[in-house]
Amino acid sequence: MRNAIVLLTAIFIFSAISPASSFSLNDNKWTKLVEESGKVLGDVQRMPDQGIPEDLLRSSQGIAIFPNTVSAGFVFGGKYGQGIIMIRDKNGQWSPPALFTIAGGSIGWQIGGQATDFVLLIMNRRSIDGILQSQFKLGADANIAAGPVGRTAEASTDAQLKGGILSYSRSRGLFAGVKLEGAVIAQHWDGDEALYGRPISAESIMIKGMVKMPESANDLVKLLNRYPYKK
Repeated sequence: MRNAIVLLTAIFIFSAISPASSFSLNDNKWTKLVEESGKVLGDVQRMPDQGIPEDLLRSSQGIAIFPNTVSAGFVFGGKYGQGIIMIRDKNGQWSPPALFTIAGGSIGWQIGGQATDFVLLIMNRRSIDGILQSQFKLGADANIAAGPVGRTAEASTDAQLKGGILSYSRSRGLFAGVKLEGAVIAQHWDGDEALYGRPISAESIMIKGMVKMPESANDLVKLLNRYPYKK
């Protein structure tokens, strides 16, 4: 019985993902994913008194954006999404984006599905090092906390700043901090190969500087550069 329920859940999630994603059947889906990530952050920062505090963006070591992450379930729930991660170098300049997946599950009486945008601020180098090592589990491999929102949160506490990752979500027009424990982040090798034209690791993209910034990331970089690095 349990196996049958898990199978039904998997089918439900797959069917939810396929039509919901604007990238799934498009030859340029990875370019569009990068562009969509910029739109998500831009939309969030235009929300009156509900955006990510500027101080946190200036202090962050990296950012992860997962647009249209599908959460769905029938008794056993799950989530799956594709997105990008960018990190700063020692001078505060942003790297080209590397593509990643985020996946997780939950158990409980639930039914239904929705698409959610996730934004994660990576606040220290240790968390970046962990993300570059194969699969990375939020809450286990790095501390994760719900990020504060709005101008009043700009003077964030030391505890929040020391958290490995601050997480946010936007669903049905609402934006808020969310505790995203248990989700697993992993490099999307096929996506990076398609985006950059050759097999390449996330470390080579973000740390070693072996690729140029793609044009699809131009708007996102311009937006991030509004918040110059503050050590």
